Amino acid sequence: MASIPPPPSRAAAEDTATAQQSTVKTAERTYPFISRREIEALISEGRHIIIVDQYVLKVDAWVKYHPGGDKAIKHMIGRDATDEVNGLHSPEARAQMNRYRVGRISGRWKNFLPPIQGGKFRPRGEEGEEWEEESPEIRARAANYDEDTSFGSSSFASQAASTESESSRTPSPAPSPIFDDGESAPELNQLRARSNARSKSAVSRSDSFTSISSIEDEKASAKGADDGPRDGMAHLDALTRQEIRLDLDKYPPLDEETQDTVIRKYRELNERIKAEGLYDCNYVAYAIEGFRYTLLFCGCLLFLKWGWYVPSAFCLGSFWHQLVFTAHDAGHMGITHHFHVDTVIGIIIADFIGGLSLGWWKRNHNVHHIITNSPEHDPDIEHLPFFAISHRFFTNLRSTYYDRVMEYDIFAKFFVSLQHYLYYIIMMFARLNLYRLSWEYLLKGQAPKHGPAWWHRHLELVGQVFFWCWFGYGIMYKAIDGNWNRFVFFMISHAVTSPLHVQITLSHFAMSTSDLGPHESFPQRMLRTTMDVDCPEWLDFFHGGLQFQAIHHLYPRIPRHNLRKTQKLVQDFCNDVGIPYALYGFVEGNKHVIGRLADVARQAAILKKCQQTIADGSIGHSHAH
Repeated sequence: MASIPPPPSRAAAEDTATAQQSTVKTAERTYPFISRREIEALISEGRHIIIVDQYVLKVDAWVKYHPGGDKAIKHMIGRDATDEVNGLHSPEARAQMNRYRVGRISGRWKNFLPPIQGGKFRPRGEEGEEWEEESPEIRARAANYDEDTSFGSSSFASQAASTESESSRTPSPAPSPIFDDGESAPELNQLRARSNARSKSAVSRSDSFTSISSIEDEKASAKGADDGPRDGMAHLDALTRQEIRLDLDKYPPLDEETQDTVIRKYRELNERIKAEGLYDCNYVAYAIEGFRYTLLFCGCLLFLKWGWYVPSAFCLGSFWHQLVFTAHDAGHMGITHHFHVDTVIGIIIADFIGGLSLGWWKRNHNVHHIITNSPEHDPDIEHLPFFAISHRFFTNLRSTYYDRVMEYDIFAKFFVSLQHYLYYIIMMFARLNLYRLSWEYLLKGQAPKHGPAWWHRHLELVGQVFFWCWFGYGIMYKAIDGNWNRFVFFMISHAVTSPLHVQITLSHFAMSTSDLGPHESFPQRMLRTTMDVDCPEWLDFFHGGLQFQAIHHLYPRIPRHNLRKTQKLVQDFCNDVGIPYALYGFVEGNKHVIGRLADVARQAAILKKCQQTIADGSIGHSHAH
């Protein structure tokens, strides 16, 4: 007797219903095909054009209303945004996007580099070839990438064809815990062979970076006096190219066939995840969470009543630490999957109870999810003057998120030189910066003033006033005697939240910051720039789902209580397509982060030494002889 298939999950059923409604509406209108040249011309005129499911969307009218901010849209201009849109939006939101369709494309779409990232577009009527960003392969083997800054002068193509010779030139760092076993699909056998061969020398980003820095310093020291010192900027350029080369060697090629295979299997996995009900929220788990939150807050009030300020502050900090995880879920619509309901839940938690702006977080976090670990674009790694996780911050980069130059000034030079020592100390006060960013967002008018989220800012402002009334006035002023006790309570309650900020940075600080161009697929970039943290299941409450950041970046709307169940599926996907899945223990992950910060500090010292030598006229003196 044939078996009866299991009923679809609630999330899968909702997606199907929404898709059917969308199909009916779409059938009412036929969209014309729009050429690539016409799309390029529209973008040159300042239009916001994105591609979703083979349809051309002109979203100019929506940009200022987008609840996730305008920056997220700007990073998708000229690109196929299908995976980003599907990952970050509910089925209802995706259906509403149909109103912005203006046409269709024929065949596979080749991404433009968005204007916000430096892309250039020919105006209508202008002749000439289409501008295209220099490929990462060419950048990795640039002409001025000489023997002193490379492990050999052969081209990338010859390296790909001769893994053995490359392995002999590449230093052998410590192995990293990468999942790359298992059988691969037939169409990826060649890729898997290449990946497995290189996995012997493929390392964590921290380790590989250390090796580069060490070799650079040794070679610079070994050069004769007649050659003069290295130029500082040339040293940084060499490091940038070497980072790109390491990533090109470690991850699947960027050709269309390989990336299309990665995308296809990624989407197939998404359908499997929906079919297995992993998008359905576990409300029993949230009931347990609510009990824990209540216990911590009651402990805070009880100890406060007894005058035990230190344990009271500890309970309050732990309460905030735990609550943020649920606010994160709500911001991704991972609780009820309803935009306004989850937003209100998030605002109550973040603004009313925690004093942080959910709207700011959404605007910031959406960009982080789209352009992860890009020094120029990702606000989650733009922390000068306190931290620099890439040598590229030494060049006064312009942040496209903050619309300002991140000056590598005297303060930055001081903090970066000590960042590996100051990391945990600064993390103890990171919440103070979130207060500042929240008020900046609310007061500078960065929140949507119209559209479905127009009222969110007003509710958040009420929440901010409420927070500072109950915490600032009710607890800090009324319930605590003496300024010293108030100071101690404030510092402890905020320092206790530091594990949260360590967890947030842990998943990205030690991973790749290389730019592999617009043709890298969404899933590959997410896995290349994000690590997961291995921990026992009973500790999941402490990490709050942030230990599964790689999985979360692939599928942001999966409720965090289902991420552990999804992990095995993602590991199988990574094995299948040949993308290394980075998984570290909590202690080991911290070591890699500190190692990365130490490496960048060391590179800053090398740059400073080069610049001082040049300033002293040593180069001219040496050439005179």
